[in-house]
Amino acid sequence: MQITGIHHIAILTDRYEESKKFYTEILGFNVLNETYREERDSYKLDLAINSIYCIELFSFPDYKERNSFPESKGLRHLAFAVDDVAQWIVFLRSKNVEVQDVRIDEITGKKFTFFYDPNSQPLELYEVEQL
Repeated sequence: MQITGIHHIAILTDRYEESKKFYTEILGFNVLNETYREERDSYKLDLAINSIYCIELFSFPDYKERNSFPESKGLRHLAFAVDDVAQWIVFLRSKNVEVQDVRIDEITGKKFTFFYDPNSQPLELYEVEQL
């Protein structure tokens, strides 16, 4: 028995339209499918990057807040690989997204930064070398 990969990450929002715009228009995810589930009064948005399905964005009218500060046990953040963290910081700030300055991973020496989606979900951009 072996896990073969990560299939998707589910994110719950109470600001569906704003979150949809953030993930598609700012971060550049492609919409694979959008479903409204009337019985739940809920949307499910399937998002991909580089044709790889990776995020399910859900809206639910009944939700509970999860603390980000102080950090809570469980999923800490979601990290995306990028070519140039500094360029992304400039881009995100031009879209009025608050983003930290470049940081350096003390173990790998790689650049990274943190910011938040419209639901205060911590997100990271991590610079990786392209092959």
